[in-house]
Amino acid sequence: MSFPAPKLPVSLVANPRLSSWVKFTGDGRVAISPGKVEIGQGIVTALAQIAADELDVGIGRIEMVRASTATSPNEGVTSGSLSVQQSGRALRHACAEVRQRFLAAASERLGVDAALLDVDDGTISGPGNVRTSYWELAGDVSLDHNATPGAAAKLASRRAVAGHSVQRVDIPDKVFAQPRFIHDRALQGLLHGRVLRPDISGARLIALDDTAARADPGLVAIVRDGGFAGVVAESEATADAALKVLRKGATWSASEPLPDEDDLAGFLKGQPIETTIIDTKPASSPREPARTLRRQYTRPYIAHASIAPSCAMAQWDGDRVHVWTHSQGVYLLRADLAIVLKLPAGNIVVEHLEGAGCYGHNAADDVALDAVLLAKAASGRPVRVQWSRHDEMSHAPFGAAMAIEIEADLDADNEIVGWRHAIWSNGHAARPGRAAQPALLAATEIANPYPRMISTNPPATNGGGGDRNSVPLYDLPAWTITSHRLLTMPVRTSALRTLGGQGNVFAIEFLLDEIAALRGEDPVAFRLRHLRDERARDVIRAAARRAQWKPQKQAGIGHGVGFARYKNTGAYCAAIAEIEGADDIRVKRLTLAVDVGEAINPDGVVNQIEGGAIQATSWVLKERVRFDRSRIISTSWTDYPILTFSEVPAVDVEIIQRPEIEPVGAGEAAHGPVTAAIANAVFDCLGVRVRDLPITRNRIIAAMELAS
Repeated sequence: MSFPAPKLPVSLVANPRLSSWVKFTGDGRVAISPGKVEIGQGIVTALAQIAADELDVGIGRIEMVRASTATSPNEGVTSGSLSVQQSGRALRHACAEVRQRFLAAASERLGVDAALLDVDDGTISGPGNVRTSYWELAGDVSLDHNATPGAAAKLASRRAVAGHSVQRVDIPDKVFAQPRFIHDRALQGLLHGRVLRPDISGARLIALDDTAARADPGLVAIVRDGGFAGVVAESEATADAALKVLRKGATWSASEPLPDEDDLAGFLKGQPIETTIIDTKPASSPREPARTLRRQYTRPYIAHASIAPSCAMAQWDGDRVHVWTHSQGVYLLRADLAIVLKLPAGNIVVEHLEGAGCYGHNAADDVALDAVLLAKAASGRPVRVQWSRHDEMSHAPFGAAMAIEIEADLDADNEIVGWRHAIWSNGHAARPGRAAQPALLAATEIANPYPRMISTNPPATNGGGGDRNSVPLYDLPAWTITSHRLLTMPVRTSALRTLGGQGNVFAIEFLLDEIAALRGEDPVAFRLRHLRDERARDVIRAAARRAQWKPQKQAGIGHGVGFARYKNTGAYCAAIAEIEGADDIRVKRLTLAVDVGEAINPDGVVNQIEGGAIQATSWVLKERVRFDRSRIISTSWTDYPILTFSEVPAVDVEIIQRPEIEPVGAGEAAHGPVTAAIANAVFDCLGVRVRDLPITRNRIIAAMELAS
């Protein structure tokens, strides 16, 4: 029997140099330099666990180096719950090979067969009490070599750190107020910048009287480049005051009309589109349906709503610029900056610092270009730009609104014989660094502006965009899945956590519940009957068992179930929601089961599932970008409410640990199942189906009136 030749993990193929991943420092520590970044998901801890295991060193010796285009491997963007899957595999292989190289060097120095040597916390020892260490050998062992496919990582049974919960390595700084976040970093000689932007959508600055703004002695510069304008000052207070005065001297062009917020489905279906058939499955034995259910589901535009607004710093040195950012893709941001600045990429260093919240393509990249442009007027001093809450909620990309139509053909017994799923939505991705034109906001405002990028969708092989999770995992006899991507974009959209996955899982799982109810069949049993994948069945059974599905019916209490496998290739997750329907819907408890393969840090997995479940609850019950026909009006927490601490449900998570299966990410697995579970629980409680998110009191009343 022949076996396929071993292959390098994808991130090692792109960045094969071992020294770019691992370095042994003189203080008895190990510097690990991944290309993925910490955005609150605990990735630096999970990667430290993997490195500690493969190198046989204590996790306390691991120093995780922040991503920088000057030194780090280029792993693209930290997104799609791929950090453990991509960076973890690459790091595991790299560290295994590094360990082998040091064992070979120790064998030669000690005169002992490498197979007889052990490594314990970096000390290499063998028979006769001979010993050395990684640090003693570091001068003799060069890691300036490309990784080779043959290195063998440890068996899961021999891993001492991975698979166990350890304390997050990034938490102590945050608890004890060390300046880990970019918002808290203060560079020497730091100046502060603010950018002037319109209140009305799509307007352009056509005239600016800056006479009054120049009167403040703390003002360093007023910067204008076409429609881009801003101020640089010695303090934040001066910058804010100068911007307020500058705004009074601004003249703007007319606005672009925004859609009718109360008819988003009509807007989405009435625009120019690009249509793609995502998947088809013909029936092996076609049957004539006895009836067809036609249902429409909508989701609004959703803001990233990071607790802290976006922030960046930039400093010029001649024709070179250094940028500090909480971007999810430092190399991709550098590529767009190079286009706008017309500089070689080598003249730009982009260094990551953590930000307080992200969840996708928010304004982190936009504010970085703002800082770079303003810093040109700072005579070599660094400039820090922080957006206001109003800026963040008006000008950052939003998660795209969606209209989803499903037609389910049923036979006389209400069994599914056909399924057609159609999506209308803007594209869900307009990240920097992926096109010949930049995706950054200020690039559309400068004197020689670039056009606003129309968002696209990642290919289905990468998980898709608007079509993500639209192909059923259930064993249905036939289906056709169609995506209609809008070719206009009056509301700026890009990647928000799960992309189209939340909307599609909501629609699929909600309709399945309706069909189960028509049949008088338990919704958990109905799902299990239509699934062949045992891992899928296991998470549903585990969540149902843990939630004690289904308790005796109580007035005012509802229960619902939802399931998905993220991108249909990643983590499996099932959710049971318990809700209370009084004046408003209140989610009392969420019970989830998740299968991520090998859970590197189980506590980290639980944290990610809990966070996703709570965020999904906020999306389902509250979140909706509001606008009139000329401007975004949900520019504060009052106008864009999110779930408060007193409204957070109890969340109970069970991990199905599978150490023999390669790990996948958990960050986006819970949103779709939780959305569907809450919506299904609302029906169980109140007897009405609300197919438009968010599920508010007004929408419930409207559904009741329609049902009556």
